[in-house]
Amino acid sequence: MASSLTTTGGEGRIIIGCDHGAYDLKLVVMAYLRECNYDVVDVGCFNNARVDYPDIALAVCTRVVSGEFKMGIVLCGTGIGISIACNKVKGIRCALCHDHYTAIMARQHNDANVLALGGRVTGPEVAKDIVKAFLAEKFAGLQHTARLTKIANIEATGSC
Repeated sequence: MASSLTTTGGEGRIIIGCDHGAYDLKLVVMAYLRECNYDVVDVGCFNNARVDYPDIALAVCTRVVSGEFKMGIVLCGTGIGISIACNKVKGIRCALCHDHYTAIMARQHNDANVLALGGRVTGPEVAKDIVKAFLAEKFAGLQHTARLTKIANIEATGSC
């Protein structure tokens, strides 16, 4: 896959983390991001030894919410557990994407700021395509803004 992503300003920095179930795919994604001129900050894990994905989710998401990074990428075996953990962090909209279309919709309709991938269920080329689509797409706004406001209200007050 050709590296055709372009980066500007702070958008050229990505924070990434995974558990042991997705270590190999994380290496593929990191190499792809670097080919596309992204500055990649890796918060772990750093080998195939067992780690708990909530720790990785928190390490990525706190730095996205702080504004240090505009976007993050997280990976675990299926992507399910780590995406659930990420979405417990106030201000995070983590989307578990399985293909090009879900990556586009995650950004266009949900303004997702963290992408989750499953290392045991997503092939390397599909993962690169998902990352490319997710990072290239922009939030569409319009009626989707009101929905994001409702999500933020649920986060803050427990109701829409």
